[in-house]
Amino acid sequence: MNNDVTQYINKTAPWQIDVCEKLRAMVHETVPTVEERLQYGKPHFLKNGQFAAVIAVSRNKVSFMVFNATDIPVVKGFIRALGQGERKAVDIEEGRDVDYTRLADILGQTTVAL
Repeated sequence: MNNDVTQYINKTAPWQIDVCEKLRAMVHETVPTVEERLQYGKPHFLKNGQFAAVIAVSRNKVSFMVFNATDIPVVKGFIRALGQGERKAVDIEEGRDVDYTRLADILGQTTVAL
């Protein structure tokens, strides 16, 4: 675990800390060889030196973005496309239930070829 990532998470609201810690644990469980680092001011997770996922915290939400997600379908109200669809993101707001198993499945699909 990277200390800079821990500091980033710990500077957020209590509910965001909980979500970020669960996302972080889910990433490490799903991609055991993942490397984490603070890059561009946000926690980035890399597999074999390639971007796998990012956690970004803003005032009202936590966003979890995966890369290599062209084949992951957009699901209204759950996961949205970014750019040309190579990246997909889930926005988590306070009080929203999070399906970490579903996110782990998506992450597993997007990182298998890395």
